[in-house]
Amino acid sequence: MRLQFILIGLFTVCLVKTTECARILGAFPMPGQSHYILASKLMKGLVKAGHDVTMISPYEMKDVPKGGKYTDIVLDGVAEQFAKSMKQYDLFSMLNMNPLQLLTTMTNMFAESTNAALHNDKIKKMFNANQKFDAVILEQFSNDALKVFGHIFDCPVIVLSSMGANAFVNPLVGNPQPVAYAGHYLLGDISNDLSIKNRALNLLFHVQDFLVTNYYVLPKHDEIIRKIFPNAPSIYDLNTNVSLVLLNCHTSLYPALPLVPNMVEIGGYFIDPPKKLPEDLQQILDSAKEGLVYFSMGSNLKSKDLPKEKRQALLKAFGKLKQKVLWKFEEDLPDKPPNVVIRSWLPQQDVLAHPNVKLFITHGGLLSTTETIYHGVPVLAIPVFGDQNLNADLAVSKGFGLKLPYSSPDFNEETLSRLLNELLGNLKYLKNAKIRSKLYHDRTMKPMDTAVYWIEYVIRHRGATHLRVAGIRLPWYKYFMVDVLSIIIICAVVAYMALKFVIKKICCKRRQTKQKTS
Repeated sequence: MRLQFILIGLFTVCLVKTTECARILGAFPMPGQSHYILASKLMKGLVKAGHDVTMISPYEMKDVPKGGKYTDIVLDGVAEQFAKSMKQYDLFSMLNMNPLQLLTTMTNMFAESTNAALHNDKIKKMFNANQKFDAVILEQFSNDALKVFGHIFDCPVIVLSSMGANAFVNPLVGNPQPVAYAGHYLLGDISNDLSIKNRALNLLFHVQDFLVTNYYVLPKHDEIIRKIFPNAPSIYDLNTNVSLVLLNCHTSLYPALPLVPNMVEIGGYFIDPPKKLPEDLQQILDSAKEGLVYFSMGSNLKSKDLPKEKRQALLKAFGKLKQKVLWKFEEDLPDKPPNVVIRSWLPQQDVLAHPNVKLFITHGGLLSTTETIYHGVPVLAIPVFGDQNLNADLAVSKGFGLKLPYSSPDFNEETLSRLLNELLGNLKYLKNAKIRSKLYHDRTMKPMDTAVYWIEYVIRHRGATHLRVAGIRLPWYKYFMVDVLSIIIICAVVAYMALKFVIKKICCKRRQTKQKTS
């Protein structure tokens, strides 16, 4: 009898596990290591949670976790082709582009990448295989045509944003964009300076973004869809059929902003607990008794591409420090000071976790900025383009870092030495970094657990349409009450004209009466 109960229990557990296991498609065809880190970490979290995950990407996943099932659809040659096409762009010179030029350049680059992905033989084969998925997860990054996956597989669409709430994702779910105080990601953080100049400039950026998106980006992606799936809904309908937006941000760093119910912060979900360092790095960090400065420009920007004058300014400033400097530099670096150690690649999260790291010099990418918050390390941000300026502004406004823009005319040895000495000598930056770290870690759930919960929630409730605000169905002129205000203005004008006409008639009548009596 006891054995019978045990067998029934095991059967029930297996049945529950089977019903909870969902088939999830992650479509992340865009090349770029930082984007792949975000995508692959999320997919690994879903596999660990016991789901059947299929991932489309230019890279093969390594170290697939146990728990569920995983299928790789690797787009062969895409990463190599993207790297080849990127050689025509100098990423350090992108800061010279005006915002409109930058937006259109990015749009053309990623529209081409999206179009190539949808024409890929492996993806077309998957379309024709009549597969079933419970949800599809996409990154929102100038690749709107990919939302056709939700239509093809008749399942909810979940969007991953590599940033916080911004002009890319707010329109998808009707999230408010308070232009008066929420800085555009290309402009930076204006929350501490809400002057009329900053608010006007922010409005200009948002209006420009709205016009480029609606009259250039979306029509381009609609054309991509029409050529492959002529009977699919329009891009405008697909764009608002989003069940959930996962935001790679957290209010420990980002300014507090309104979020509709189907937008969830999961900032830092990609960060793993620190692992043991390689033996040579462990020795370098352990022996840095005066402390160590860690310097990396991220995965896309390369330190080796820095102009000679900037490289020399950095080396001279580093040579004056008593601390060691560990620099991610992709080739040999002649004439470096004795306290500077270079490596072509470094396990950034594990380096930042070491107690001897006193300062992180970074380009200000959101992944790097989040990692420094996680570990409570002050930063010197050298923003180049994109949201890096915003993240650098946040480090300054939150008091855990200083900023030296790459384009600054004051980028020289003297300025660098002054900023380094201030950051290393003034304990307030370390104190504020620890405060931010405490805020980051103080959550009801770990960020990966939050991401998995909400993805499963959307699947359980078949798209969770009850979380969607009514505003998503309104065109802009209704959302901003332009139609109502127009009627009010017209009625006021008509009433004014009618009143004026009546008064004029009365006055004319009185004048005529006076003339008759006189």
